[in-house]
Amino acid sequence: MSGLMVKNISLELEGHKILQDVSASVKAGETVGLIGPNGAGKSCLLKSILGLLDLDTGSISIDGENLKDLSLKNRAKKMAYAAQGAPVHWPLTAETVVGLGRVPHLNPWQKLSKDDKIALEYAMQRTDCLDLKDRQVTTLSGGERARVLLARVLATGAKYILADEPVSSLDPSHQLQVMKILSGLSKNGNGVLVVLHDLSHALRYCDRIILLNEGKVIGQDTPDKILSDDNLKNIFGISAARWSENGHQFLSPLQIEDGSTS
Repeated sequence: MSGLMVKNISLELEGHKILQDVSASVKAGETVGLIGPNGAGKSCLLKSILGLLDLDTGSISIDGENLKDLSLKNRAKKMAYAAQGAPVHWPLTAETVVGLGRVPHLNPWQKLSKDDKIALEYAMQRTDCLDLKDRQVTTLSGGERARVLLARVLATGAKYILADEPVSSLDPSHQLQVMKILSGLSKNGNGVLVVLHDLSHALRYCDRIILLNEGKVIGQDTPDKILSDDNLKNIFGISAARWSENGHQFLSPLQIEDGSTS
C-alpha cells in the first residue's frame, strides 16, 4: 500500500502512556497537519514514525515496506525531518548546511557529485534561499535560517517530509513563507506531515488534519470538519471567530471556555 502508514501504534515512556492505538496516514501529494494541545503526543508521533522511539505495539510502513526492515540510510532517503527549533552552532555556509541533506546518498568521505549539486541548488531555489548560499548560517535571521534548514530537508530527495512546528518563533511574514513552501512541496508530489499550533495555518494550508489529544487520535479529516466548533471547545477549550477572504478560510481564537476574552 502506498503512502506513509501508521497502524495501531502505542508508546509508553517512563511509565506514562504517550501514544495509544494511533493510526494515521500521509499520502504523496498532500499536506497533513498534526494538531492538538500541548502534551498531546505530536512530537513523539513524529519521532516514532522516524524510528527514533521504540514502539510497544503497532507498525509503521512506507510505501508498503515495514520501517523495521529499512536501514537507517534507506529511511533517510525516504523520509526527511525538520526538527523543532533545530539550532545551528557551527559557522558553516548555508550551502554547506543544505549539502548535508545529501549525506544519505553518499559513501563515507565521498564528495558531492554533479547530481548532488544539482539537487542542492534545486532545493535552495525551491525554498528561496539560493542568494544566501555563501552566508554563514549563524549570521542569518530566524526566517532565513528556517528556509535554509528546509532546503536541507528538501535536498535529501525524500518523498515524505516531517516538520515539527516549523513556523514557531517566526514573524508572520516568514510563517506564511514557510507554510507556502511546505504546501508547494505537496503539490509537487511530496507527502508532508507538519505539526502546527496555529489553527488558522492548519485551516488554510492543509489538505487533511489529524487531531491528537492525550495520545489518542480524535479524528482525521478535512480541515473544516476537524476544526469544528465542537472540537475547538472540547479539545482546545476555545471558541473562534471565522471569516473568509480571497477564497481562503481563516479562524482566530476568540474566547476561552470559561467565557473570558483571551
